[in-house]
Amino acid sequence: MVIGLRRLRLPLIVAFLLVGMLVGPHALGWVASTETTRAIAEFGVVFLLFTLGLDFSLPRLLAMRGEVVWLGSLQVGLTTAAVAAIAWAFGIPLPVAIVLGGAVSMTSTPVLLRQLMEQDELNRTHGRLGFGTSLFQDIAFALFFALAAALSAPEEEFSTAGVALAVGKAALALVVVLAAGRWLLRPLFHEIASSRAPELFTFAVLFVAVGSGWATHAAGLSFALGAFLAGLMLAETEYRYQIESGIRSFRDTLLGLFFVTIGMQLDLPALAKHLPTVLAMLAGMLVLKTAVVMLAARYFAGNWFKALRTGLVIAHGGEFGFALLAIMLDNRLVSAGLTQALLAAITLSMLASPYLIRHNKAIARFLLRERAPAPTSLARADAATRAVAQREHVMLCGYGRVGQNVARVLEGEGFEFLAIDLDPRRVRAAMAAGDAVLYGDASDEGVLEAAGLERAIAVVVTYSDAGRSLATVRAVRRLRKELPILVRTTDDSNLEALLEAGATEVVPETLEAALTLVGNTLHMLEVPPSRVIRRLGDIRRERYTALRSVYGRDPAGSVEETGRFREELHMVLLPPGAWAIGKTIREVRERGAEVSFTAVRRDGIVGRDPDPRMKLREGDVVVLFGTPEAQEHAEAVLLAG
Repeated sequence: MVIGLRRLRLPLIVAFLLVGMLVGPHALGWVASTETTRAIAEFGVVFLLFTLGLDFSLPRLLAMRGEVVWLGSLQVGLTTAAVAAIAWAFGIPLPVAIVLGGAVSMTSTPVLLRQLMEQDELNRTHGRLGFGTSLFQDIAFALFFALAAALSAPEEEFSTAGVALAVGKAALALVVVLAAGRWLLRPLFHEIASSRAPELFTFAVLFVAVGSGWATHAAGLSFALGAFLAGLMLAETEYRYQIESGIRSFRDTLLGLFFVTIGMQLDLPALAKHLPTVLAMLAGMLVLKTAVVMLAARYFAGNWFKALRTGLVIAHGGEFGFALLAIMLDNRLVSAGLTQALLAAITLSMLASPYLIRHNKAIARFLLRERAPAPTSLARADAATRAVAQREHVMLCGYGRVGQNVARVLEGEGFEFLAIDLDPRRVRAAMAAGDAVLYGDASDEGVLEAAGLERAIAVVVTYSDAGRSLATVRAVRRLRKELPILVRTTDDSNLEALLEAGATEVVPETLEAALTLVGNTLHMLEVPPSRVIRRLGDIRRERYTALRSVYGRDPAGSVEETGRFREELHMVLLPPGAWAIGKTIREVRERGAEVSFTAVRRDGIVGRDPDPRMKLREGDVVVLFGTPEAQEHAEAVLLAG
């Protein structure tokens, strides 16, 4: 059913929500919404926040602590106050009205993160501010939950001391999770990794994610917040990539189930009966939250346009709102009609949220009556890339570690190059660094033509995937019969197939490494240089036959472009409060940042190979080149020192 809805080009979240509405107890009735299904689905949110913590890093969170605390508190406080005032005016007791306001102020973190990550906007200004606000909401939920529970208790059991005790327990849980993550997790995973048992490693990941979530949940905070903090701690270790890979399948499956259970909450008959009231609540909630966040975020965003985009991504309701309303409904603190209408409005807002988030830029321009601004630095880089396609150039198919190294040498020799790659983050980082790179599949003839294959003087294929390399060679040969094609492979297992497809030269990494060793060995044995060169040339002309008879086709010798040895480009935006603001690049290096500072983008202008004496400013985009581990350390230095 989800696949059928995806064929209609619906966002994945909307497809899951619609499936939940259709199969739930209020429509076809195929699946009952039980406490068990909701509990299982909540693990999807736990794993989503856990993997987000792996990507986010503690230094980045510390750098934006002002945005999290101040913007988050303003959004929750102002939204709660506005809704509480309206509810109080209609005769609802003030404490109950405050809980209603808290329910409306909540935003669905899973919906927000999933859509922003899909659009690659999580690190943009509105994405960063939106996430910081939703993170504060997760913490504030403990206060509203404690108040709702206190209101539900018998009057003689209600006390300010009880609420204060609940808040104290929540704070203690945060301290415990952070302390355990900092001093226990690295030694734990070091021991597990040393055992070389993949299943034990995966089990440990699941245990840490669920265990940290349980600790915060037991103290009255959200399950997902503890998982996020655990991921944040593990982001500082060398195991983050393996951890994320091991947990991905659990996360995606359970997160889909979470959205299905949210869709099951919508009572379609009740929605039809009270449609005008529900639509009025929906419109009021979206407008109120957007306006509040826009006003609160103006200072942090820098202009009204980005502030409005932040408001649009935060405007929808969230699952914590469901939790608060459920407590109030169970204990008859408000009428069932009001609660059901508000539940329906929150669900509809979550159904609309992927569209609001996806089109937040267009909606903000329409509301502010703004025209599209002048081309951004990325747009200008894209125009420059397409200009290169109209001139003679070397085409690089694949822009990973090998492709980038080839590009640097070509650039140094005065040759223009144009690269094609399928990794959107790598393409964006390369364009920010001023490199001519296009996103696309190089085995697609349309992409090759758009990249200016007619004007190419040579093609270099650098993929580690032999199948993709073979498809690319065939596509190039269909369009250009005479063009030289050089192909990099990890070993010699596909050498004949690539040559038959039309490759001019094939360079197997393992065999070339062996040739380098042979050359150096003969040189140390004082064999005349001319004889060494002639010997190596003979081996290459014979298609490495002398070496292949020794090495065979051992896949274990392949050099894959994955894991801790991969070098690539990475962008770091310096938010307000970052440690590196006002510091020079040399000072950053002196803190142990062992990466290349490829470029700095400032005010839309890209500076290549920046001077070590250059002082960094707020809003700079620093482009780094190095291994993932070196990048993580450099980012930590830039953001937190």
